[in-house]
Amino acid sequence: MPLVPPYIASLRPYEAGRSTEDVKRAYGVARAVKLASNENPLGPSPVALEAMRQCASRLHLYPTGGLELRQVLAREYDVKVENVIAGSGSEGIMSNIIRTFLCDDDEVLTTEAAFIGFQVLAKSRGVKYRTVPYKNWHYDLAAVASHINENTKIIYLANPNNPTGTIFTRHEFDEFYGHVPERALIILDEAYFEYAKDNPRYPDSMHYRYDNVITLRTFSKIYGLAGVRIGYGFAHEELIANLLKVKLPFEPSTLAEAAGIGALADKAFLHHSLELNARGLRRLTDALREMGLQVVPSEANFVMVVFAEADQAARVVEDLLTQGVIVRPLRAFGLPQCIRISTGSDQDNERCVAAVQKAVLSMGVME
Repeated sequence: MPLVPPYIASLRPYEAGRSTEDVKRAYGVARAVKLASNENPLGPSPVALEAMRQCASRLHLYPTGGLELRQVLAREYDVKVENVIAGSGSEGIMSNIIRTFLCDDDEVLTTEAAFIGFQVLAKSRGVKYRTVPYKNWHYDLAAVASHINENTKIIYLANPNNPTGTIFTRHEFDEFYGHVPERALIILDEAYFEYAKDNPRYPDSMHYRYDNVITLRTFSKIYGLAGVRIGYGFAHEELIANLLKVKLPFEPSTLAEAAGIGALADKAFLHHSLELNARGLRRLTDALREMGLQVVPSEANFVMVVFAEADQAARVVEDLLTQGVIVRPLRAFGLPQCIRISTGSDQDNERCVAAVQKAVLSMGVME
């Protein structure tokens, strides 16, 4: 019997995006901008920062497992505390879902090139992992439905999707849900929910409080709290009760919980972040398309650029690094011909546009 199971030995770990300090050292640039990890260029909410400062004197005490944050979220979304869970980012809760509900003969079903964090977590369980192709860079929910079988236990849907930035609509989800048996769990990963929620075609999962749907959201993106690791989820109280048996007892941390509560209260910061992102999305999309590049329409805080060949994408990524601009290559996701560019400050977006133009001109990619 091997010490390490084969499905773990063959697994590639999640690789975080390169830091600005690493790129400055490696490429000898004076300043680097990171547009690779879908982070909020405004930084954290000031209210969240103050909330963390105020709880600093209590750090010798163990956390309460996120109970206060769960209570705040229950009031915010008009649900019971028993319907809410908090954890170390949405990935932390995702990991607990995998551990709690998957048995050896169960299967996971999702789209190809799904969020890389979910891919790693699901494959680490050693169960069958099945995918269906994108349809014009969108989830093909009809195809997903047709692949559900008696062993399908977890169906993972990210909306908006990472890395494509696309959404599926209310009509598409309604049609899809009619084909899902009660025994199958749907994970609706809404990490980018705030960016898409005002789109009337977007199916906010809180309007679909079905017994077999688990909603996941995060403070890492629009709230600018990626570094403290705080996320939350909503589900039927029986699902939450079982997840609470598996989660670490003192997760999330005191600082993370305080930051989440503070961020929820900072509506002005949320509005400012949305305005900046909308401006950035328009600028990046329009400028890159003017260069003749294929840009997938996005409802998140990033755009995905599709090249004709994987080699072109890799060369653009490397050229941008030499100019101090960090973007995300998508080979690890399963899309080697694509790159993902996060929106940044107005200044950083302009720097990125100029750098991409220089890179594609030197390669002869522009039309």
